[in-house]
Amino acid sequence: MTGKNLKENMVGPLREEQGRFLLRLARETITAQFTDKAEKGNEHHDPVDPVLETLRGTFVTLTINGHLRGCIGNLEPVASIHEGIRHNAIHAAFHDSRFSPLCAHELDQVHIDISILTQPHPLAYKDGADLVGILRPGIDGVILGLGRNRATFLPQVWAQLPRAEDFLDQLSLKAGLSLTAWRDCHPEVAIYQVQCFAEER
Repeated sequence: MTGKNLKENMVGPLREEQGRFLLRLARETITAQFTDKAEKGNEHHDPVDPVLETLRGTFVTLTINGHLRGCIGNLEPVASIHEGIRHNAIHAAFHDSRFSPLCAHELDQVHIDISILTQPHPLAYKDGADLVGILRPGIDGVILGLGRNRATFLPQVWAQLPRAEDFLDQLSLKAGLSLTAWRDCHPEVAIYQVQCFAEER
């Protein structure tokens, strides 16, 4: 195991300035896709804060006027924080299959937020009622899986779906399962938390 892997779970919350750096990185990465290839090749990158070299799961979410415009991330710590943000910014903007690729004229309208994840851990529960009682709205991100079907909602989604029953209904549908699969089929559930940074509106 490398030193970077060993540090994965030792990093505490990021500082505000680190969050602002990551937001700038996400926006600059997206903006660079609209420039000439020659210009991209000459981009100057400042040295990266060693903390941002640690492995964490990350998500990048794009909205326009409060409506989702793209959201891509990785639940597991497969890349460093800064590389994950760069990779997921590009994919949220141009490769989210639910949306057409972002256009240059949308850059000034798009709002970016990023999420730095804790390591997901399995949640033991007895039944649907028990699950509803365990989940913490606004705090827990939830991964729901049954067989090959799997989906997640970040903790931010609780703002749109504050009732746990509604949250789990929609998460089941997102996973390609029936609306009540979370109650009827006892799927695997894991939870995680995030530290979120968002651009000022």
